[in-house]
Amino acid sequence: MTAAAISVRGIEKSYKDLRVLRGVDFDVARGSIFALLGSNGAGKTTLIRILCTLLRMDAGTARVHDLDVSTNPAGVRQAISLTGQFAAVDEILTGRENLALVARLRHLNDPGRVADELLARFALTDAGGRKASTYSGGMRRRLDIAMSLIGDPAVIFLDEPTTGLDPQARLEVWRAVRELAAGGTTVLLTTQYLDEAEQLADRIAILHRGRIIQNGTLDELKRLLPPAEVEYVEKQPSLEDVFLALVGDTGQSEQTTGEERS
Repeated sequence: MTAAAISVRGIEKSYKDLRVLRGVDFDVARGSIFALLGSNGAGKTTLIRILCTLLRMDAGTARVHDLDVSTNPAGVRQAISLTGQFAAVDEILTGRENLALVARLRHLNDPGRVADELLARFALTDAGGRKASTYSGGMRRRLDIAMSLIGDPAVIFLDEPTTGLDPQARLEVWRAVRELAAGGTTVLLTTQYLDEAEQLADRIAILHRGRIIQNGTLDELKRLLPPAEVEYVEKQPSLEDVFLALVGDTGQSEQTTGEERS
């Protein structure tokens, strides 16, 4: 296999007269976290849909896990998983039932064991018997990511995984993403949050008006600006610092209560 888990060359996509992607190029190394950073309307979701075989490109080529997206879409779908902007869990089912259902749909042996292993991996064992409707936003998103890992996909796409989550839930999802990469899974995530890309990504590509205008590590991108001037100032804690200091950032209390949260 090639060193790149994802290779994109010259992708273009238009909707009638609206040019959304204007020749996109980048590579994603295997086992890395690659962040596609851009504002709303930059073309992030369109690009993800093309790479996941949900949308046809107008021009260009793309390979995912050494498989051509255009000529072998079935093979690509077997090698990947996609988690969209909103958690796709069945709120009537328990967390364990959600996982076991997906395992059965993928024709895996012993769906119950698969479900239990993923509940433990994502710190949801204590909540596994509760309906997903009682989960907090962070727990629901972790369950959604766990569901997407069933079948051991080589590449996982996370489309704005922390949209609408509170600071504590965002930290939970960040931990889950780091664990994915540590286990060898290639992660491509889209985000409009600068701190999210800074915290998670091995490489960051900035998508603007349908083009990649910069692509590099965080240090490489920082070197594009003049050296910072050293000043000594009194740093006041941010509201997020205060919030996390008061409530903690482990999220463990969520798993031991049966209260419904939104």
